[in-house]
Amino acid sequence: MITFKLFNNYGTQQLMRPIVPGIARRLFGSTNQGDFESAQERVKQLSADPGNEAKLKLYGFFKQATLGVCNTPKPGMMDFVGKAKWSSWKELGAMTKEEAAKCYVTYVNELVSIDAGSSTNTPPSPVDKDANIIYSIKHSYAEIRLNRPKKFNAITWQMYGEIGEFLDRARRDTVKFAVITGTGDYYSSGNDLGNFAEIPPEGPEKMAKDGEKVLKKFVASFIDFDKPLIAVVNGPAVGIPVTTLGLCDIVYAKDSATFHTPFTSLGQSPEACSSYTFPLMMGPAKANEILLFGKKLSAEEACDRSLVTRVVPSGNFEEEIESMLKKYSELPPISLRTSKQIIRNTHKEKLHDINIKECALLAERWISDECISAIMKFFQRKK
Repeated sequence: MITFKLFNNYGTQQLMRPIVPGIARRLFGSTNQGDFESAQERVKQLSADPGNEAKLKLYGFFKQATLGVCNTPKPGMMDFVGKAKWSSWKELGAMTKEEAAKCYVTYVNELVSIDAGSSTNTPPSPVDKDANIIYSIKHSYAEIRLNRPKKFNAITWQMYGEIGEFLDRARRDTVKFAVITGTGDYYSSGNDLGNFAEIPPEGPEKMAKDGEKVLKKFVASFIDFDKPLIAVVNGPAVGIPVTTLGLCDIVYAKDSATFHTPFTSLGQSPEACSSYTFPLMMGPAKANEILLFGKKLSAEEACDRSLVTRVVPSGNFEEEIESMLKKYSELPPISLRTSKQIIRNTHKEKLHDINIKECALLAERWISDECISAIMKFFQRKK
């Protein structure tokens, strides 16, 4: 590999110099001007050299943000540094100046986060180990962990909201991707039927409408998550923890995991866009066997039906997962994010439409005689 000193040869001041405020306002608008100028200053404060690849990305975004599309001639054959810089700028194509400025700021944020994480003086973020949902950052990725092992990680109304909030936080944080997993033997036993135990004074219709809003927002947070989302299924999954896998980008499952969607036996209907994603992934016949008739899948069967990416042996599950995630955390963040967006955005509008329709139908099912009868039987069995 050819190495070179971009900053030393060409000067940090030349590559990252602040833009005259009046020009900045015309280029980016007042909203992005301060962030862009601040990013130029912060990148100079990195404690460690970010490497040539990072410098080239910064150079390309900076040139595109300040000068626009690259129309300069390609440097000569022997000008290795010039060609590398030219290519980094040229490959941005018709990206607008405003979008390039945003990408520059985002990438600087990533570099600053990585730089801070590598410092031995940076204390780890405090984690509430007793919380039902634990959010933490590891190796430049966010982990969202369901943490009710004594309740098989069943999801309460409050937890639905917290998971959505943490996905939104992971979008804003300078992490490269997010991971969802569970504590203990279960990934998640699904919706906590205790959610239906307390009927509000306004009646079950109010409870159903409130639940519809919570679920719709929860699923929307998966649809709108614009970074890679990885599910690490550490044990059995029931209901919505299964259906949301169709909105994840990679699914790793322990070989002992099972996947079950007993919707009709509970008088309910599919959710988390599974009425759309499951037939798309595995074909209508295989999807119907799961969604209509509640067939429980083993990890291998789920993998054969494209619900799971890879099955990992129980004996070295944690070690292998950690190794893969650490490897992924070394990939360039903007490439990961933009690649995820181009893959997923084709279906995004459709997914939101399906989510609205599924949640509306579920609100009706929750107050149906079939569903109420199934829930009553569940609570009677617990006594």
